[in-house]
Amino acid sequence: MSNATPTASSETSGLEAMTSSSDALMGMAALGKTAAALALVIAIIVLCSYLVKRWGPSRHPHRRRLKVVGSTAVGNRERVVIVEVEETWLVLGVGGGQVNKLHELEAPLEREPQPSVVHSETEGFAARFAQALRHNVAHTVSNRKQPPRGES
Repeated sequence: MSNATPTASSETSGLEAMTSSSDALMGMAALGKTAAALALVIAIIVLCSYLVKRWGPSRHPHRRRLKVVGSTAVGNRERVVIVEVEETWLVLGVGGGQVNKLHELEAPLEREPQPSVVHSETEGFAARFAQALRHNVAHTVSNRKQPPRGES
């Protein structure tokens, strides 16, 4: 009887090892299936975004009849916007969740080229910023308190 016991326990440990390895394989299979499903969902999202970009409304500029000519802020949330619709300019007041037609004009036949405002504003800001830096550095140096001699 003493010989039967070691054989039975070795068979039992072998079965436990097989069971634990098969559980690990099943866990890896489930993880693989989950990863494949996630990859499929991401691929579908990418494909749909590509199709929307390709066949979306912004892809056909000849259908576009509405064009913003210009706008300016007149308050925190209020703007005056000029919109061109089929050779007509509409002056619209936009704000507070409302759009109101203020005026209607004929669109000019020839448009004047708009001056490049970006460069002058950028240069103006750069010059003012440099001046402010020079002022702050000079102010900091003149107000720096030096410790009295003899103290460390």
